[in-house]
Amino acid sequence: MPRSGERTHQRILDAAYGLFRRKGFTRVSMDDIAAATGVTKRTLYHHFASKDALLAAVLGAQHALALAAFKTFGDRLSGAPEQMVSAMFEDLAVWSDTPRWAGSGFTRLVVELADLPGHPARLVARRHKALLEKHLADLLGQAGAAEPADIAREIWLLSEGAITLMLVHGHRRYAAAAGRAAVKLLRSSLPARRATTARRKG
Repeated sequence: MPRSGERTHQRILDAAYGLFRRKGFTRVSMDDIAAATGVTKRTLYHHFASKDALLAAVLGAQHALALAAFKTFGDRLSGAPEQMVSAMFEDLAVWSDTPRWAGSGFTRLVVELADLPGHPARLVARRHKALLEKHLADLLGQAGAAEPADIAREIWLLSEGAITLMLVHGHRRYAAAAGRAAVKLLRSSLPARRATTARRKG
């Protein structure tokens, strides 16, 4: 693709992501995206065959950015698993205070596609969430948590729930509550998990 075509392609992705996050998938038309990008619909369809294909491409591009950001955040974490988890939810609270915060774009957009299990965007979102969960498990494992995959999934559930309730109520206190619950969960489960691991090794 020529360089000018690459720039147009990226402009479309950026404009579409902004519109999808603010208004949702169903409320945004290809006319809206073309107008926001400053291109004709013919050009838009030259780059993306349909709005469904565009959404999948948008989430694919955002996946790389979000995963890199989460890994960078993980690089800043240190200490015991409890400290890492507390920092994670503190960061979530700070994120929720950004202007026009709308939570996880992946979650919000996939909820709109709940009746379309085979939609390509849902496949991208599923892979994205799974990789974030795995990265959290890796961080917890490096910090000494027993059975980190299981505890990461439980903590991830609390994180997603906090994001949803902050969107509903518009208050960051749910991040703090989820963080406290995650630390309690981690502390209460570690002895049992270590005993289970020891039995398996024995």
